Amino acid sequence: MIPPALLLLIGMAVVIGAIVLLRLNAFLALIAAALTVSLLAPGEPAIRVLRVAEGFGRTAGNIGIVIALASVIGKAMMDSGAADRIVRAFLALLGERRGATALGATGFVLSIPVFFDTVFYLLVPLARSMHARTSRDYLRYLMAIAAGAAATHTLVPPTPGPLAVASSLGVDLGTMVLMGFLVALPAATAGGLFARWMNTRLTIVPPASTSAVAARAIALPGLAASLTPIVLPVVLIAANTLVTSLTAPSRPHAAFLDSLAPWMVVLGNPNVALLLAAGIALRLYARQTGATRSDVATMTESALEGSGMIILITAAGGAFGATLQAAQVGPAIQGWFNVEQAGTGLSLLLLAFGMSSLLKIAQGSSTVAMITTAGMLGALLAEVPTLPYHRVYVATAIASGSLVGTWMNDSGFWVFSRLGGTTEIETLRTWTPLSAIVGVTALLTTLLLALVLPLR
Repeated sequence: MIPPALLLLIGMAVVIGAIVLLRLNAFLALIAAALTVSLLAPGEPAIRVLRVAEGFGRTAGNIGIVIALASVIGKAMMDSGAADRIVRAFLALLGERRGATALGATGFVLSIPVFFDTVFYLLVPLARSMHARTSRDYLRYLMAIAAGAAATHTLVPPTPGPLAVASSLGVDLGTMVLMGFLVALPAATAGGLFARWMNTRLTIVPPASTSAVAARAIALPGLAASLTPIVLPVVLIAANTLVTSLTAPSRPHAAFLDSLAPWMVVLGNPNVALLLAAGIALRLYARQTGATRSDVATMTESALEGSGMIILITAAGGAFGATLQAAQVGPAIQGWFNVEQAGTGLSLLLLAFGMSSLLKIAQGSSTVAMITTAGMLGALLAEVPTLPYHRVYVATAIASGSLVGTWMNDSGFWVFSRLGGTTEIETLRTWTPLSAIVGVTALLTTLLLALVLPLR
């Protein structure tokens, strides 16, 4: 019988080797690792492959609909002008003198339903345009966008990474949204402060060949309508979590909460909440662009095609985690790291952060690092039913670690470099430490909240 610790190392080696050395897609790497571990783990031959499929299907069932709907919302917001409207609202509110804060805040909000590279693509032309008017602070604008977008992209569902981590660790999605916000805000702020400091020490101007953002051919929607596809699902999911908590049998509560709870269970379900938001976003797109039903269908299909690979990768990570659990990796990790004797248990959060960081450095993808780490620690937490704090802090520690150690094997590195117009050396001096500062600040916030607000 192969020791569980060795199976864990074999699984990690397959993931990293397949991605880094063989250049395989992350989906293939994770499925190969899941099958390898499952075939080597104890159990009847007939169930060794079956449990990979079961883990894949269980994870896809938990997160597949949400990721697909979030992709539709993001695409509709981009094409309808809603994203542009939010950008302009922040610029109008904070003024051009606080342009970096406005761009960072916009990136922070837009990266909740929209992927990081898309947000960066949208906002970088505005950074160039502002630099053309002020002749200063271009680097600060770039880094502020990156800090705000990276923080919510890795910490706040429904983006795939935090969504998958919450699913693997059994964290309620509303709790993940709320605590992800609390952790992401100081992290993005710290990134903005570093951007301000770095801007005084390194001068970067946009390439001469780049142009300012092109004028849109459609009228922009109102701010309330633009924000609704983002705010509505967050409010519904958070409200369901709050009502469920308040109506627990052990808590005294008002009678009206009992009548409200059945409604919130439905409306606050992530699938329902995101479906309502997607409907609103599609209606907004059709109204602003004059799109026909055929146009709306074409746009929706385009968005869903982009989400398909993300769903496959995330579900494959769930299959990998399921096989690690079947291989009894959880008790093995517990043997190295005795959670029950760890005092405050904060060292578990440091372990989660460190494992995620190492995987990020090794293979480059924050999402893969989060999914893989969550799979390993999910196996551990299955053997440790109680912690001195809520499991959501393990999730935010994992997400924080996925921001540390980004370099040339990370797609975000090249998005920042190519769209921002920075050289590889300049990107290593700016993007790499910026993402690390956002990640470390998120970890410190996680540790503080676990101590003062354990949510047990």
